[in-house]
Amino acid sequence: MKRTFLLLAFTGLSFNFSAQDKNLAEDCFKKADYKCAEEQYVKLVEKEQIPRFQSEYYNNLGTAQRRLGKATLAFKSYESALKANPLSASVYANLASLHSQKGNKVKALEYIDKGLQVDDKNPEFYLTRSKIYDTQGKKDLAIKDLNQILTFAPDNIFAKTGLANLKKNSGDLEGALKDYNQLIAEKPESLLYNGRADVYLKMKKYKEALTDANKAVSIDPKFAQSYVTKALILFDTAKTKEACGNLDKAVALGYEKAILAEYYAQCVKK
Repeated sequence: MKRTFLLLAFTGLSFNFSAQDKNLAEDCFKKADYKCAEEQYVKLVEKEQIPRFQSEYYNNLGTAQRRLGKATLAFKSYESALKANPLSASVYANLASLHSQKGNKVKALEYIDKGLQVDDKNPEFYLTRSKIYDTQGKKDLAIKDLNQILTFAPDNIFAKTGLANLKKNSGDLEGALKDYNQLIAEKPESLLYNGRADVYLKMKKYKEALTDANKAVSIDPKFAQSYVTKALILFDTAKTKEACGNLDKAVALGYEKAILAEYYAQCVKK
C-alpha cells in the first residue's frame, strides 16, 4: 500500500511539473519570446511519453523555431510531430505552409492533399493552397478555395481578406478597397486595417496607408505584419531609418528575417 501511495504521489508530482512547463511555454509564446518557448518545448518533448501530446509539443516547437528563423530545425520538429501523430491536421498545415514559404510548392501541395484526407474542413489547407494557386496564375482555383472555406466557416476573416487580396493582386485596387471598407465597417480588426493599408500603399495614398497601419498597431501591438506594412510605407516616403526600426519590431515579434532580406538591404549602417 505504501509503495502504491508513493508511486501515485510521484506520478502526480511529475504531472504537475509537466503542466507547469507547458504553461510556461505557452506564456512565452503569448509574450512573443520564441527563444524561451523553444527552450521549454524542447524540455517537454524530451519528457513526454504520450504520442499525441508529444506531437503537439513538437508542432509548437517547430513554430517557435520558425519564428526564430530556424527553418531547418522547424522542418525536423514538424516531421517529428507527424511521426508521433500521423493524424494531426495542424502539423500537415504547418509543413505545407513552410514548404510553400520556402518555395517548394509541389511539396506544399502534397502535404495539403494528405492533410485534407485527415480534415477537409481545416481552413489552413485552403488558405495556403489559394496563395499557391495565386502565385501560379490560377486565379479561378484560388477563388474557389477561398469560397470553399466560406461554405463551412462563413465568418472566416482570412478567407474574406484573401478574396480582397486577390482583387488587389490582379490590379483591381478599387474593388479591393471596397471589400476592405465593408469588412472594417462590420468588424474593425488589426488584420483588416493592415490589409487596407497595403491597398492604399499600392494606390500611392501614403497618408491613408500610414493612418491604417498605425491603427492596426494600436489595436494589436503584437501583430508583426502591421510593422512590415508600416515599414514599406516609410520606405516609399524616404523615411528609411524609421522604416528599418519597424522591420526590427516585426522580427522581434517573430516575423522571419530572411523574408525581409530585400528590405533590410536598404538598412545599411553608416
